[in-house]
Amino acid sequence: MDEREFLAQHFEEHRTRLRAVAYRMLGSLSEADDAVQETWLRLNRIDADEVENLGGWLTTVVARVSLNMLRSRRSRREEPLDVRMPEPIVDRADGTDPEHEALLADSVGLALLVVLETLNPAERLAFVLHDMFAVPFDEIAPIVDRSPEAARQLASRARRRVQGEHAVPDADLDTQREVLDAFLAAARQGDFEALLEVLDRDVVLRADRRGVSIGAPRVVRGAANVARGALAFSRLDIEVRPALVNGAVGTVTLRDGRPFAIAGFTIRNRRIVEMDIIADPERLSRLDLEILD
Repeated sequence: MDEREFLAQHFEEHRTRLRAVAYRMLGSLSEADDAVQETWLRLNRIDADEVENLGGWLTTVVARVSLNMLRSRRSRREEPLDVRMPEPIVDRADGTDPEHEALLADSVGLALLVVLETLNPAERLAFVLHDMFAVPFDEIAPIVDRSPEAARQLASRARRRVQGEHAVPDADLDTQREVLDAFLAAARQGDFEALLEVLDRDVVLRADRRGVSIGAPRVVRGAANVARGALAFSRLDIEVRPALVNGAVGTVTLRDGRPFAIAGFTIRNRRIVEMDIIADPERLSRLDLEILD
């Protein structure tokens, strides 16, 4: 086996981890794959004999590439800064694709990714690498051009934000499905009171620009407001299919046979506490939804 074959073999052994790091950093599978590909190209430009810990080197490189991509995205200001919806991972309602399971380890739900989108790039990197992948701060520090103590502070600020804004969901999928089924039935039947029964009083709905009507807010708070929106949505000529969205219950809505919206639900104590909706046609077109057919 020559050196290139050796590197290729070991790179494949680390690919799943690298993709998982990049997805948590970027909130996009397509961008994560770009970051992993760039990491492979950089690996081919170095002398592998000089790398003592190939796995650590690859993690550092994919994190640095992802950080640069995040900074570039912010400089272009592709979307308004109040809410940027990540790219969901969608599976059939009866089970997650094995390839997706590794990406979704540590309960990387859609709602958590939404919170990660609110962090600045350096905070996000420090939190993802340390809290999700146990990378020590003395290895994180050079990536963000800070001291280890400053990197620790970045992760600490990010952790407080995540803990303050992210609701940890009920882990049991059967319970999640019962609550979602009750919500969908109440919406179909136009039962406002039944909707209130399954919505947390302080429920938060977040949507991209196409997920709300013209002039409506992209963040809706409170059970009554979300219930009214659900009733209005249910009156459209749509087909709602159950799915798993980032490992938790969700829905894929079709209109005229085409994807119209994807919704992820965070359920805690048998109440819906968060809803995240992606309805931008361009973004939906990039998702692989054939698995649902």
